[in-house]
Amino acid sequence: MSTTRPYSPGDRGPEPSGASGASEGGAPEAGASAGGAAMPSDGSRRPRQERRLRLGGESGVVPLARDFTRQALYAWGWLPAASADQRAAAEDVLLVVSELVTNACLHAEGPDELVLACDNKVIRLEVTDRGSGQPAPRTPHRAGRPGGHGMFIVQRLCLDWGVVRTPGASGKTVWAELGAPA
Repeated sequence: MSTTRPYSPGDRGPEPSGASGASEGGAPEAGASAGGAAMPSDGSRRPRQERRLRLGGESGVVPLARDFTRQALYAWGWLPAASADQRAAAEDVLLVVSELVTNACLHAEGPDELVLACDNKVIRLEVTDRGSGQPAPRTPHRAGRPGGHGMFIVQRLCLDWGVVRTPGASGKTVWAELGAPA
């Protein structure tokens, strides 16, 4: 798993501005933006969809991030799940969001923003924070000890993950990608 590559193999990076599409299902929550259309019923390729949630200065950010992510999963057709595998894929996404946001709270002065981006193959989660540390799975991982499991869980559940830093700016963006349900 990568902790230095800013984008996973084959990823062309962030979409050009304005590529996220129109709002769906009404206005997004305060501090949130939404984009894209629901999954086509014929299984055809859909454009990349993106949603953003500002978290800086908010309280209760972990449940807020999970609720925001759950709403996106419903809008994008991941939920309600038609099979156990689809349900497990959605639960994995919610768990990884919880872990990334929690890590930003515990180790990085709190999260600033959560970005969710989805296409037919992958969902990409990004949590931006003001911290200078480098997330890494605790080595060796000791399953029986409390704490220190967050990045191990991210590493195990995700196709890939990494950290993006902007030169000359404080903070970082921790990203993770999970496969879309079959």
